[in-house]
Amino acid sequence: MDESALHHMREDLTRLTRHLRSHGLHVCVEERTANFVDEEGIQLSTLEHIGRKSDLVIVMGGDGTMLSVGRALRDTPAPLVGINRGRLGFLTDLQTDNMLGEIDKILQGEYQLESRMLLQSEVTRAGKYIHQTVALNDVVIKSAFRLIELEVHVDGLFVSQQRSDGLILTTPTGTTAYGLSAGGPIMHPDLAAISIVPISPHTLSYRPITVPAKSVIEVIVVHAADAQISFDGQGQYPLMAGDHIRIARAEQEIRLVHPKDYCYFDMLRNKLNWG
Repeated sequence: MDESALHHMREDLTRLTRHLRSHGLHVCVEERTANFVDEEGIQLSTLEHIGRKSDLVIVMGGDGTMLSVGRALRDTPAPLVGINRGRLGFLTDLQTDNMLGEIDKILQGEYQLESRMLLQSEVTRAGKYIHQTVALNDVVIKSAFRLIELEVHVDGLFVSQQRSDGLILTTPTGTTAYGLSAGGPIMHPDLAAISIVPISPHTLSYRPITVPAKSVIEVIVVHAADAQISFDGQGQYPLMAGDHIRIARAEQEIRLVHPKDYCYFDMLRNKLNWG
């Protein structure tokens, strides 16, 4: 982040913190974020403590920040609202220039509450778990430079064996992320479904498939030159031939707070420049 961006971040966070405290609200700031707040006497805390004790968690940043915080707070009841300091901002509804008024409306009860599903992913190698985590957007299996070969099963039923640059397993939230760029469908977030999207398949007849969210998807790595798996694009782990990846709907969900006048289709139209 350049010096100008840091200055504006500090200015916006300080303005927001002071505004909330001026209303007599108890404001707790995440420990590292406090480095960007010029306000005396604020309470500092860990993100987990904030999630467990707060009525509302306000996240300032881009979608990447919302993804990180959402995953971190998946076991807490706190709802999240995002203030966009990124680019597209599919998950961050508010803008910094009108954030104070919009936050006031939300605090007065003028909001929509929405739940978003998560994916639970487990990687097994030679019968042993080597990695497991959750994703709000997607689980991506890919190679940077070569084709990889993957075998896909859904609920124990063989689907296909494909050679491609990789595979995206995406929630409805993630269908406006990497899955969209790879030619996958856009799914409304109220749908309970998982989309399986190939990345540049060697056989062009391989197309995205959408299955019910109750499905269990297993991907077996057949050939894995330079293959890796990532979760929401934030953390990459190497894969080997023979690895098994199990993807299913997680028990936890993320709760998002939207302004009262929020419309999913308005958001798509604005972010994707539809006419």
